[in-house]
Amino acid sequence: MRILAVDPGYDRMGIAVIEGDPSRPTYVWSACITPEKGARAMRLARVYAAVAEALRAHAPDALALETLFFSTNVRTAIGVAEARGAILAAAGAAGTPVVEHSPQAVKLAATGNGRADKAAVARMIPKLVALPSPPSGKRLDDELDALALALCALAARQSTPAR
Repeated sequence: MRILAVDPGYDRMGIAVIEGDPSRPTYVWSACITPEKGARAMRLARVYAAVAEALRAHAPDALALETLFFSTNVRTAIGVAEARGAILAAAGAAGTPVVEHSPQAVKLAATGNGRADKAAVARMIPKLVALPSPPSGKRLDDELDALALALCALAARQSTPAR
């Protein structure tokens, strides 16, 4: 089973590919995409293109996406919702099934605690899957969030009986 997971964002988007089974997940690839500042349509086109390219390059069995979490910052929520739309459009164009998981489910899968903070999730990811050293020396939270989402989706897909 191969999962491409996207932590949606308007300013930064984490994206990761994990394969195998939950007891022995294998890291394939990950990145943090930062669309250039500018016109909204161009930023969303960059999100779409990055996801479409990852789908072509990695041929996942499913795309995992975190459900939208509404915060008090409406402007941020709208930007993330628009990015989710671009991501869903790329998955639809590629014919890739989409699975969605709540932030609490992702935290629970990564740490055993659905209310864990970002730091706890970030500490657990390298313990759950062997990661190569990042080229820049550090992985951004968005990339680690995508890896956590991929692990959650892999575990959920493994526990779902085949139809």
